[in-house]
Amino acid sequence: MKKGGHIVVLRSRKKKRLNRSKAGTIFLTFILILFGLFSIWPLVFTVCNAFKPLSEIFIFPPKLWVQNPTWDNFADLGQIMRSSWVPFSRYMFNTLIITVGGTIGHVLLASMAAYPLAKHKMPGHKLLFSMIVLSLMFSNRVTGIPNYIVMSKIGLVDQYAALILPAFAYPLGLYLMKQFMEQIPDSLIESGKIDGASEYRIYWQLIMPLVKPAWLTLIILVFQQLWGSTGDQFLYSEQLKPLSYIFGQIVLGGKGGVARSGVVAAAALIMIMIPMILFVLSQSRVIETMSTSGMKE
Repeated sequence: MKKGGHIVVLRSRKKKRLNRSKAGTIFLTFILILFGLFSIWPLVFTVCNAFKPLSEIFIFPPKLWVQNPTWDNFADLGQIMRSSWVPFSRYMFNTLIITVGGTIGHVLLASMAAYPLAKHKMPGHKLLFSMIVLSLMFSNRVTGIPNYIVMSKIGLVDQYAALILPAFAYPLGLYLMKQFMEQIPDSLIESGKIDGASEYRIYWQLIMPLVKPAWLTLIILVFQQLWGSTGDQFLYSEQLKPLSYIFGQIVLGGKGGVARSGVVAAAALIMIMIPMILFVLSQSRVIETMSTSGMKE
């Protein structure tokens, strides 16, 4: 169709229609709500337990909602922490050093290693990527002994670096960043080179902003893993222990036993609260990254 000397192409856009009845939609929504409630049940139970008195914690059959909320569990937890010869602030400081240092280092190293794998196709890049995918099969328990041997040989046992440096080498981060960077057009990198940008500038000012969902996802995953790490296989000095270690001792009964079940519930809530808030604030980025990289939750 010609209009004003220009050719206008009209395309009919057909709206996709779902081949599902209204009753099917209602049934599917009901199933999703049911599974959602089932999934959130442990979280709600943990939150409610932290505010229950002992009389409600040991009631049978157990009840989900708290009837007489109390702050005594948190007060008892604070009293236990104050009785320790290492102050609570020291445990928190150790946790922040390990978590923040390991997370930042992993994101930077994984992104810098993924950039040449995704965009520079050097010899052997397929073999390297196959090794990365293969390494995803090994859990931390399998690599625990090799990590300890390496840290012991270089003299980093009983130091923060014994937990921070192994976090740099998590293969999941390199996998996600590489898969995400492959979708960036090569023309964008070529235009940066034409403008005189160096490889470092292209990586930092062009690539990293475009893969923001990927490195936000890495921050959540690595932060959660390091936040819950006790470090007992590498750290022996009490002044270097993270917060999860002392809370783990409380859970195991080393500082109270059955009478401290309310304190255990309060400690569990504190440990999951920070990673949970971080995930809620960035969950859309996590879903986007997982769908883009080909992984499924």
